[in-house]
Amino acid sequence: MIATLKAVEASQLQLVEREDIDDEEDLFESINKLISAGINTGDVKKLQDAGIYTCNGLMMHTKKNLTGIKGLSEAKVDKICEAAEKIVNLGYITGSDALLRRKSVIRITTGSQALDELLGGGIETSAITEAFGEFRSGKTQLAHTLCVSTQLPANMRGGKGKVAYIDTEGTFRPDRIIPIAERFGMDPAAVLDNIVYARAYTYEHQYNLLLGLAAKMSGEQFRLLIVDSVIALFRVDFTGRGELAERQQKLAQMLSRLTKIAEEFNVAVYMTNQVIADPGGGVFISDPKKPAGGHVLAHAATIRLMFRKGKGEQRVCKVFDAPNLPEAEAISFYLNFSITPGGIADAKD
Repeated sequence: MIATLKAVEASQLQLVEREDIDDEEDLFESINKLISAGINTGDVKKLQDAGIYTCNGLMMHTKKNLTGIKGLSEAKVDKICEAAEKIVNLGYITGSDALLRRKSVIRITTGSQALDELLGGGIETSAITEAFGEFRSGKTQLAHTLCVSTQLPANMRGGKGKVAYIDTEGTFRPDRIIPIAERFGMDPAAVLDNIVYARAYTYEHQYNLLLGLAAKMSGEQFRLLIVDSVIALFRVDFTGRGELAERQQKLAQMLSRLTKIAEEFNVAVYMTNQVIADPGGGVFISDPKKPAGGHVLAHAATIRLMFRKGKGEQRVCKVFDAPNLPEAEAISFYLNFSITPGGIADAKD
């Protein structure tokens, strides 16, 4: 009974916070505001052609990168950056202000109450959540469930926004969305219309698709970006130890772009990752595996989840790393959930 009351109170508190957030102004400033600050319309168009649609996003680029845009000299870049700094404050703020900004974070339900509780309410916006595990462990099934739950209203712990899905392995199935939408009482056709999908075939194609998202996200309300999987094309396009350093550098640039998208547009980034054999895992660990991508990917992810198969359709999730969970709990806490026709759900005893 007590647990139920606490859950109701927490739900009410979350709804109050979400209502406050809905009344807030946009979290980013349009790049068009530079025109009123004295920047030439043609130069603003050049920034948009380069995938920069907000002043916040502009300030996330180095001047070296900006001068690489055709038609922008160092003098123009200095003037543009100076104007953007007057529009967007990216300097020091107090801890209280940082806490206030955190209230804009939305937690999107995974479809499993137990998994939501493990994640502190669901998948966070303005953060990167990585799910790694072997094949058929539930990573892509969670991605499909999130495609629907993200579109739910706030009172159903959704994000009230659209979804962008970048598929590098050809595993997205629109017909899978239909029963999940029906489970949540939503119109499958409307849900599918609110998913923007792209199939990537090379790591360069994957990066270019990310650049093109800025135009969409600046004009429409997106709440989720899925990359399934983030590492697959890098493992194909770069081979051998001789190309490892270049691969990691390109991967770091890709992950940096994902981080900027998450923070610039307040969207949740959910990316899946593959695993590789870990010869140094120890003789006492059966079938040792570790996530692919090395330290570069490990540092980029805000929350890392390890998935593995359980009994039947049950799956086990372990919080591998998270900044808002005690280390002991993050290491030792396991959770069972199931894959159902309606997507991810709580496991039945």
